[in-house]
Amino acid sequence: MKFSATVFQNEYLPQGASDVNAVVTVASEGGPPAATSADKVVVLVVDTSTSMANAKIRAARKAAATAISLLPDGTSFALVAGNHEARLVYPPPGHGIHGPVPADDVTRRDAIETVRGLDAEGGTAISTWLDLTRSLLAPFPNAIRMAYLVTDGNNEGERPELLDQAIARAVGVFQCDTRGVGEQWHVAELRKISSALLGEVDLIKRPEDMDEDFQAFLARAVGKSVADVRLRIWSPKGSTVKFVRQVAPSIEDLTGRATDVNDLTRDYPTGAWGGDESRDYHVAVSVPVGAVGDERLAARVSLMVGDEQISQALVRAVWTDDESLSTRINPQVAHYTGQAELAEAIQEGLEARKQGDLGTATIKLGRAVQLAAASGHDGTVKLLRKVVDIEDAATGTVRVKRDVAALDEMELDTRSTRTVRVSKTPKPKPPAKAGP
Repeated sequence: MKFSATVFQNEYLPQGASDVNAVVTVASEGGPPAATSADKVVVLVVDTSTSMANAKIRAARKAAATAISLLPDGTSFALVAGNHEARLVYPPPGHGIHGPVPADDVTRRDAIETVRGLDAEGGTAISTWLDLTRSLLAPFPNAIRMAYLVTDGNNEGERPELLDQAIARAVGVFQCDTRGVGEQWHVAELRKISSALLGEVDLIKRPEDMDEDFQAFLARAVGKSVADVRLRIWSPKGSTVKFVRQVAPSIEDLTGRATDVNDLTRDYPTGAWGGDESRDYHVAVSVPVGAVGDERLAARVSLMVGDEQISQALVRAVWTDDESLSTRINPQVAHYTGQAELAEAIQEGLEARKQGDLGTATIKLGRAVQLAAASGHDGTVKLLRKVVDIEDAATGTVRVKRDVAALDEMELDTRSTRTVRVSKTPKPKPPAKAGP
């Protein structure tokens, strides 16, 4: 599999400026898989607390069974049931096996039979679910390690700091997608887990939709080919990396996840990759101010797999007194700056609405409508219409609806960090109408 890295930026800075912004597009392309099924380990974590009783637990059984039936031979897997404690239900305890087992006709059949016996009882303590998942995946340091956690409630069975500590212990051990079923869970809680563990959070509106989502997760997990890809960013002495943020296909702040390589270099994790993927990263660096005419390397962005550098891109700074150069707006940087502001406006607007501050909610959600419409984010505009009445999208003039379905609000929240790619070429103009 081949990787490439391309920089989009306006390298020209006005006199006295020190902030350099660039969007780095990283793409993977085809090639033979770098990981076989035996190099992948999947753990399914299913909420079995009392709130999952009846339709939800029946749907969870069916979805998990379908997912297990589709596991390729050799893919190691395990099933965890979670309520006020975490239990390894497959492979079953007491059989001399204490971790994931390779999928084959026998293990798939036995696991499906086990899934059919899942029942719903007890409370919710998600930290225990994460800790057990970590212990199951830790013995496979060189594999692609993926977990899928589905729940229908909030983490009411334990103190918040216990969840935070469990998340911290899991960082770097496995990636985790989180899903909330129905409307009784907290988006911020599951987002905290998935964001820290390089996964994604989403809403499953109806129990019967679990089956499709389980299968979609499995397809993504099996499609991964490279376990651990990192952005290695070198910046010169006296400079500061202000932030590194994934901006497409979704927004994830990687700044706080960096690890030091040396005094001038840090690594930022991007997780596992599959073939034919493309992700964009916004890199912001503050460099010492130069004189007019000075040119400086502001950052060197290398793509690392293990200890091997597989691609590199350079971020430059050139100081000029020519305003026609320094005031140019790079479309990629401008677009993704707006997308980050869009996500923030949605989340802050929904929180203000929840707190009864309709004035702030109107301002924030109005700005979200304006940004979404301007960037061509039609899906987000559609979701915003369920929360606000839009009078003028171009100016962000809206009225916040007083009665909003909880599922509509949660859907907007969970999808707020998904972005649209910047258009590389302008849309063709329609042909002029012929005259009479």
